[in-house]
Amino acid sequence: MSVVHQLSPGWLLDHLSFINKINYRVHQPQEPCCRKNESTSVGFDSPRMDSKSSFGSSATFVVCDSTTKPGNKDGGNCGMFTQKYAFRSELFHVTKPYITAAVHGEGQQRSEREDAANGVKKETATSITGKKRKKCVVFNQGELDAMEYHTKIREQILDGSLRLIQEGLKSGFLYQLFEKQDQRSEPTSLPPDACSLPGLCELAKRSQALGEVELPTLRLREEDLSVAEQDLLSRVVENDSSFSKMITLMGQKYLLPPKSSFLLSDISCMQPLLNCRKTFDAIVIDPPWQNKSVKRSNRYSYLSPLQIQQVPIPQLAAPDCLVVTWVTNRQKHLRFVKDELYPSWSVAALAEWHWVKITKTGEFVFPLDSPHKKPYEGLILGRVQEKNTLPLRSTDAEVPPIPDHKLIVSVPCAVHSHKPPLAEVLKDYIKPGGECLELFARNLQPGWTSWGNEVLKFQHMDYFVALESGC
Repeated sequence: MSVVHQLSPGWLLDHLSFINKINYRVHQPQEPCCRKNESTSVGFDSPRMDSKSSFGSSATFVVCDSTTKPGNKDGGNCGMFTQKYAFRSELFHVTKPYITAAVHGEGQQRSEREDAANGVKKETATSITGKKRKKCVVFNQGELDAMEYHTKIREQILDGSLRLIQEGLKSGFLYQLFEKQDQRSEPTSLPPDACSLPGLCELAKRSQALGEVELPTLRLREEDLSVAEQDLLSRVVENDSSFSKMITLMGQKYLLPPKSSFLLSDISCMQPLLNCRKTFDAIVIDPPWQNKSVKRSNRYSYLSPLQIQQVPIPQLAAPDCLVVTWVTNRQKHLRFVKDELYPSWSVAALAEWHWVKITKTGEFVFPLDSPHKKPYEGLILGRVQEKNTLPLRSTDAEVPPIPDHKLIVSVPCAVHSHKPPLAEVLKDYIKPGGECLELFARNLQPGWTSWGNEVLKFQHMDYFVALESGC
């Protein structure tokens, strides 16, 4: 379970636990079988594993499956082997705030200089009285709106987070820094950004334009031990197996969780998802919002509000579908979702939640009152409203109303834009057995369909480590 504690303010989540409870076991044939002192790499995209990967150190081990074949001349007798993987725990080893109160002033001055260089509308007046210099900063309207909004929700964020953090400290999930002095303190190294997923999207678009054929969903079964790379493009891919599958795209290896589906494409090629003729009872959306930070870093491509509005939610949503949209702290985006985006999709906005980011020691990752970087992000929850009918649910699918002002508190991943899982906190507000979809996703989940131009990003093998098992 990813929910460590649940109190009236919300939930304390363990993101790493959620990932590692997934059955990341790759089931492959072994030829020759269990040969001593020799590495084997055959079967469903089986990689040749070294004692050290390109990111970090990881010893790899082979576990023999219970299905065996008679011994051969090399003395082996395993017919299959299973390799288990886990997400790299060091990527969630956040023990100190990204910015502390002590360096907050310096960071604020640096940010002001950057904003000035980028043409951000600010007026600065200085006056000198005696030997002291006073600086008066006049904020633009967007910044004033953000400060007003922060003032409105500040106590809710602070009080609710502290209650959940105290529970985490009591249970030992969180800890005081002095209690873990033996923990390693070197900076966390991140995997190289080796995957070229946007390039794959371009390749998929070209192949789709050449074929002009509606491709059916590709279902990977338990017995499937190989798949052609071109078969993974321009269509929905579903791992129907109870094991994970390892695939290779443009020379890079990715792990597919069991019972997961995905479509790798950009917004111009969503038709294969619509061709499935499937509607969803919950849709989580993480749009690539445009902001100054994205422009400066060039970290990912962003969409305009008009482009986001063109996502075909009405065709994908089942009646009474729960729609959850991640928003940044810009009031412009929050108002757009509530006043324009949701009405255009016939979605009624019902609640606003917040994801609060903390360290393993229970501190906010940014100062709560920082005018530039906040330790929280927002989620807007709503439901699709049926036209010309009353928004009533049948008694056999009754779910409770969505509560307002809930907090999701968790230690964030060190990798940018790895959002916490929402499956367990949303399950009470979705009908049992409901179909779930994540749009603009960067990872896969069992039981969910995922779409985006980086949908396999955090499934890259560099984010995982092989675990030891015994035959």
